Amino acid sequence: QVQLVESGGGLVQAGGSLRLSCAASGVIFSITAMAWFRRAPGKQRELVAAITSGGSTNYAESVLGRFTISRDNAKNTVYLQMNSLKPEDTAVYYCKADGLVTPASVDDYWGQGTQVTVSS
Repeated sequence: QVQLVESGGGLVQAGGSLRLSCAASGVIFSITAMAWFRRAPGKQRELVAAITSGGSTNYAESVLGRFTISRDNAKNTVYLQMNSLKPEDTAVYYCKADGLVTPASVDDYWGQGTQVTVSS
């Protein structure tokens, strides 16, 4: 059974940094892409950053130059380094794995979410 487990969220002052991690566990052959989404209070969930197995990345305009996504394919883990955090970055951050291949299926999976709170 596949699980995505996030860690690294917390409370930080504006201008500070946090690093989120998301590890996919289970019998996994490959993952096409991994991404971070976030949902702020009263807002819709939005894509923050994504990375393919080949290392191609894309970012939301609001985080360009401040956030960096990376992944370790051998560990089925994706990271989000968040620098120069702003109060508007406060949200629940979710990890997603697209095209995750197991012996039984190819499917997309979501993590449970981790809270990031940036105080002003």
